[in-house]
Amino acid sequence: MLLLGCTENGSDTTALPYYNDPDFTPLFINNEAEIKEKIPHSIDDFSFLNQDSILISEKNIEGKIHIANFIFTVCPSICPTMTKNLKIVSDSLQNDNNIAFLSYSVTPWIDTPSVLRKFKDKNKIKNPNWHFLTGSKTAIYHLARKSYFAEEDIGFSKDSTEFLHTEHFILVDKNKRIRGIYNGTLSLEMQKLLEDIKTLKGE
Repeated sequence: MLLLGCTENGSDTTALPYYNDPDFTPLFINNEAEIKEKIPHSIDDFSFLNQDSILISEKNIEGKIHIANFIFTVCPSICPTMTKNLKIVSDSLQNDNNIAFLSYSVTPWIDTPSVLRKFKDKNKIKNPNWHFLTGSKTAIYHLARKSYFAEEDIGFSKDSTEFLHTEHFILVDKNKRIRGIYNGTLSLEMQKLLEDIKTLKGE
């Protein structure tokens, strides 16, 4: 991926790529007109309740960078590690209101707002910009697979009835375009995520 950083016009190699397809092929483009032409994909509109029963939609992240992941509160495997690692990033950015964290529940029939509130409290998450979201399973799974490409090796080829379980964190810029994917089970990846957020803030 690093080798792809040098574009034909010699643009800045530190720029983050864009991801336009579920196979996560990186596209390094710096020209705004070319971005609009070649990167049509963006995160769809959404509307879900957070842990405080407040409706959170795309309007709440308008003009903000956000990081998304997909968890469930009774997950015995990767979710506790993912939450712990994302908290490292969240704690570093707790006072930055231009960065949002969206953790979507993949078992929304279990994870009601009150359950998510207990989960957030249990994990000692204080960042007011980190929302744990619940709502329609169909809507969450559709958003996960078609907008966030959450299971990037499969994309949106899975049937909506199949269980969604992924370790990925997805970094999205202020224009709701995907700019990075990270293994949420690896603490070393969190430093890379923080660096990439800093890069996005400088754009």
